[in-house]
Amino acid sequence: MKIALALHGGAGTILKSSMTTAMKVAYEDGLRHALDAGYKILEKGGTAIDAVAATTVTLEDFPLFNAGKGAVFNHDGTHELDAAIMNGIDLSAGAVCGVSNIKNPILLAKKIMEESEHVLLSGNGAAAFAKAKGIATEEDNYFYQELRYQQWQEALKEDRVQLDHSEKKFGTVGAVALDSFGNLAAATSTGGMTNKKYGRIGDSPIIGAGTYANNSTCAISCTGHGELFIRSIVAYDISCLMEYKGLSLEAACAVVVHDKLIKIGGEGGLVAIDKMGTICMPFNSEGMYRACKNNTGQETIKIYKD
Repeated sequence: MKIALALHGGAGTILKSSMTTAMKVAYEDGLRHALDAGYKILEKGGTAIDAVAATTVTLEDFPLFNAGKGAVFNHDGTHELDAAIMNGIDLSAGAVCGVSNIKNPILLAKKIMEESEHVLLSGNGAAAFAKAKGIATEEDNYFYQELRYQQWQEALKEDRVQLDHSEKKFGTVGAVALDSFGNLAAATSTGGMTNKKYGRIGDSPIIGAGTYANNSTCAISCTGHGELFIRSIVAYDISCLMEYKGLSLEAACAVVVHDKLIKIGGEGGLVAIDKMGTICMPFNSEGMYRACKNNTGQETIKIYKD
C-alpha cells in the first residue's frame, strides 16, 4: 500500500534568533498533530481528499498558524478567511474566500466541491451556503489571538500590509496526499495578510495558483506572497512542467520555486506529492513550517533548511 502525506504551516523569514525553544516545540507539536490526523486516515484505507481535509482542519484549529482560529486581523479588525480543496481523480474542486466566523473554512470548501455546481464562493453568498449546509461557525472572540492583535496594531501605526508578522512569515496552511487507491488531493487555508484592505484575496483559494491536484501529475499546496503566486500560476505550472515537458516532481518544483518565482521576487514555498508517492517541500525563504510521512512511515518535521 503506497500512501504519503505532506503539509505546511507557512513560509517566510522565520529567524532562528527569535525562535525560542518553547516556540519551536509548540510549532513542531502542531505540525506532528496534523500529520498524525491525516496519515491515520490514509493508513485505514481512507481517501486522499479526506486526509488533506482532516490535516487542514487540525492546522486551522491550531492558534499559532494563520488559518481558522489563528487567522490574522484585516484592516477593519475582523477576519477574512480563504480556503480551497481539489481532488485529483476528476479535477473537482471547491473554494471559498472572504468569509468570517467559519470555524473551518476547508470544510466549507469541501462542501462546495461536493454539494454545489460551483467551484468558488465568496463573502455573504458563501456564508449563506455554509448556513444552509450546517457548517460550524464561531463568534468573533474565538478568532481573537493577542499576538495577532498586536501585529495588527503595529501594521495600523505604520499603515502597511503585513504578510503575517514583522518577520514576514507567509501564514498559510495546507496539505497534499496520496491514498492507497492511487489518488491525489490538495488543500490550502489561510487568514491572508495582516491589515489587508478592500477584500484582498491571495493565491490560496485560487485553483491552479495556490492549490492544485491531478492524478496524472501531482498535488500542490502553496504558501508565499500570494500576488506573485497568482501571477505565476505556481501550482498548475508545476503540473504542466511534468505533463508537457516530462519533468520529475523535484525538477518541476525546482524550476518554479528556485528560478521562475525568484526572478519576479516571489518568496515562499510549497508541499508537493506525485502519483508515485514522491514528496517535495521546496521553499526559497528563510524557513517553512513543514512535515511529511512517506509510505514506509518515515516522518520528517522541519522549520529551517537544515
